[in-house]
Amino acid sequence: MALLDSLQSLSLSTLLYSTTFIASLALAYFVFSSRASFPAKAPKVVGENLPILGALRFWTARWDFFREAGARSPSGNFSFHFGQHRVVGFTGDKSRAVFFENRTLAFSEGYAILFGGSPKVKRDNSIVGETLTETSEFPGYFANRLTRMLKKENFVKGLPYLISDVRSNLDVLAASPSGMTDPFNSIYNIVFQLTMRTVACNDIANDPKLLARVLKLYETIEQSTTAATIMFPWLPTPAKARRTWGGAQLYRIFKRIIDERKKTGAKCDDPLQFLLDQGDDVLRVITFVLGALFAGQLNSGINAAWVLVYLATSSEWLSRVRAEVEAVAAKYSPNSTAPLPERLAALPIEAWETEFPILDMCLKDSIRLSMVGTAFRLNTSGADIKVGDEVIPPDALVAYPTGDIHQNPDIYPDPTRWDPGRYAPERAEDKKRQYAWMGWGLARHPCLGMRFAKLESNIITTFFVAYFDFELVGRDGGLMKEPPKVDLNGFQASKPKKNVFLKYRLREKVML
Repeated sequence: MALLDSLQSLSLSTLLYSTTFIASLALAYFVFSSRASFPAKAPKVVGENLPILGALRFWTARWDFFREAGARSPSGNFSFHFGQHRVVGFTGDKSRAVFFENRTLAFSEGYAILFGGSPKVKRDNSIVGETLTETSEFPGYFANRLTRMLKKENFVKGLPYLISDVRSNLDVLAASPSGMTDPFNSIYNIVFQLTMRTVACNDIANDPKLLARVLKLYETIEQSTTAATIMFPWLPTPAKARRTWGGAQLYRIFKRIIDERKKTGAKCDDPLQFLLDQGDDVLRVITFVLGALFAGQLNSGINAAWVLVYLATSSEWLSRVRAEVEAVAAKYSPNSTAPLPERLAALPIEAWETEFPILDMCLKDSIRLSMVGTAFRLNTSGADIKVGDEVIPPDALVAYPTGDIHQNPDIYPDPTRWDPGRYAPERAEDKKRQYAWMGWGLARHPCLGMRFAKLESNIITTFFVAYFDFELVGRDGGLMKEPPKVDLNGFQASKPKKNVFLKYRLREKVML
């Protein structure tokens, strides 16, 4: 009888799932069979624009798709669907200028549709949904709060804590005179702690177990953005279920901390308290915090790891960075008998922000290589936008691939090679054309977190170089003379497809 009940239950479950799936497909056919077409003056639609799905290589091989479609178009521009969304693809100098300069091509609205992004909090104070971040005033609120958090006085106040976090993590590695670490785990985790402390909550930053749990939930959500969740946002896919569950768990963690502070009257000198003191309601506070974590973690965490990977395979640049680190320490702390990490810990904020030009060049070319995928805009003008003899129809998305400029050999010779010297004054490859380097945003859409991202990368790289000699190895410990290649067909900064490790040895002259 129990077996029969199980079979009946299984049959019912299967039937319900099948019915839901068939109903979803029917709805998809109804919605997409009548999806908006492109006007005659829009760029020509690509041949691989499938019914219902659109151009799948936009997801599976984005850079190849843009490069080939752009090469086939006389203007370099082309049109396609991605699910129900109309998208105009841009390539070339003239279109790039329109993309970045036309004020009716909206930045945040484009990313909200085609990039997945952070979870969105519902007003029922319990789950994650699709509401507050879609309101027209939220981007202004977000920018205002983040700008105030990242003022110089807050950097000065927070600097000792950031340095302490970095050193505490490196001390764990240094407990053994030698070892191996995957920087896309260890360094990425350090960045998450620094980001949590700077834009979110000390309760979590100070609790290793809770911090690890929050990071795992963050990664669950980050990995749940799929082609299906963007093309069919209403479809109950497993990825959407994971995203909703992960977002709900994050919400409850932060809500519990906020409720405890309100109940006890306890206050903490951290960004979460700053938001509460501004009178922001719980919905706004949690939406801001989750958005700031998602905006600040992925690129910064990946790029900080890549910098060390590249340095591990370039004796020239590692020597130059090490010389710069020791020179700055000597300038601000002339006591040469003190361990180098101790001298670096005493550097003022001005030194961290202005005295490491070589480190800045290293980070800049790491960003150029890892910044893959496309930038997005949405035509919110309500009318066609002219681009030469072509138009972008109203409510259409525009996508511009970063590889069109960052992988252009006429601007960056041997573009897949990491070479910080590209940005030296005598070469200045990033100044060859307008918008030749997109890493920190542009004047109209600057990266609000640029200052913090550079600061945390400089602190992590500097202390790692001070603590260790290191080289790049594979999982088997075999020496790697070349860094792994970045997947140019990706759509965001990512880890290498195969794990790599930094094999390190504690430097004798800085042993503590």
